[in-house]
Amino acid sequence: MTMNGQGGYRPGLVDLATGQISREIFVNEDIYAQEQERVFARSWLFVGHESQIPNPGDFFVSRMGEESVILCRDRKGAVHVFLNSCRHRGMKVCRYDDGNTAVFTCPYHGWSYGTDGALVGVPYFREAYHSELDKAKWSLVEVAQLCLYKGTVWANWDPKAPPFLEHLGDFVRFLDLILDGWDGREGQAEMLGGVQKWLIPCNWKFPAENFSGDTYHNISHRSVDLVGVGPSGRSRRDYGELNVARKLQVAIPDRGHQTITYALPKDHQQQPAYQNSPEVAEYFRHCEEERRRHPGNNSRLIGAPGEIFPNVALLPRQPRTLAVWHPNGAHQTEVWRFFFVDRDAPPAVRNFLRDYYIRYSGPAGMTEQDDMENWNYAHAASRGVIARRYPYTYEMGIGHAVENFEWDGLRLPGRVVDLTTAQASEEPMRNLYGRWAQFMEAESWDQLMGWRHAAPPAAQAAE
Repeated sequence: MTMNGQGGYRPGLVDLATGQISREIFVNEDIYAQEQERVFARSWLFVGHESQIPNPGDFFVSRMGEESVILCRDRKGAVHVFLNSCRHRGMKVCRYDDGNTAVFTCPYHGWSYGTDGALVGVPYFREAYHSELDKAKWSLVEVAQLCLYKGTVWANWDPKAPPFLEHLGDFVRFLDLILDGWDGREGQAEMLGGVQKWLIPCNWKFPAENFSGDTYHNISHRSVDLVGVGPSGRSRRDYGELNVARKLQVAIPDRGHQTITYALPKDHQQQPAYQNSPEVAEYFRHCEEERRRHPGNNSRLIGAPGEIFPNVALLPRQPRTLAVWHPNGAHQTEVWRFFFVDRDAPPAVRNFLRDYYIRYSGPAGMTEQDDMENWNYAHAASRGVIARRYPYTYEMGIGHAVENFEWDGLRLPGRVVDLTTAQASEEPMRNLYGRWAQFMEAESWDQLMGWRHAAPPAAQAAE
């Protein structure tokens, strides 16, 4: 019997060779504190969407790890992400969720900042500071790197991190399944409504692993399937094309991203959907037809749950969402779920999808309630002295993923597991925790960018 480890992270807690992972990485508060510095302070994190700040002066208060940040558009139209903390004594300079403003004014001592982050107002500047304070030195703290990608806003505190698209690597095509239009046009997604926010009593890694590609927990959602909450009132998913597709897991091993996806055959014919709403059915029929007429990189893929390392979940089909698992201490997660729709979708389609999204996802959604119960009880049952002595097992499917996957002329990157017959595998979870362990152990981004140091294929063949 192994005694509980003392202190924080140590190599061996994640053992990919045996598929065993210590419960300590979920419940140990020292490890949690370390990952705020080693994972969240140097990872690319999702902040929001440009459709939330369409006009100069618009702002949306978001989060990066435990940090409150302000996503805003300045008077010239440029997008910024600032730490939501006054440089004088740390008070939040913005306490509203969103809005429009000319300045952010600290309610403690009255320092004020422009939407470009510059310190523009200091009470008693002449009298108390004798006009000697260098205002240029005390602007709001801005993120080291910012990336706008097809409307989404991503930020990083580490100036040495690779650019966002390099961080994504080949996984970008799976993010595109959310951000591109249903008809295949690039970057057509916009936010639908506000952001759903709620708390779960579990570590953030529980939902992150679930959305990485857990196809093993369908027993949890059996009641939802029986109720029939799908768009046409049948099951959860309601899409006939899934029955003719190959169900796959894709993991990008040097980035830590993974997803489920469905690959359609070349000669796939469109299946009827949304049959309870003729206007909605016609809209999606037209979109699918346009997609087939102008095939792109993703024309044969159907998106499914996935995870961008470390804490952003994808659900590209319906409901079409991004979720962020914000860490709130070792034993709590604050979930933010963003819903999307094509910007030119007619009102009837928007209203139909809004109702379905709420019915399916979020704190009142039927599937999310099932998930929250699982993560809550799993976390609570892993905190005890005895429980922490025994690791979790992630052995399912070890050694059965393939590289250079190809089916019916379709090629996919990374390591792929064909779930069409296997039904389930824990390859995505091993990929997630393997990358997490790399972040916990690496001293710099140079150690985390193995792809930059790999020999090119021609060189490898010559060796």
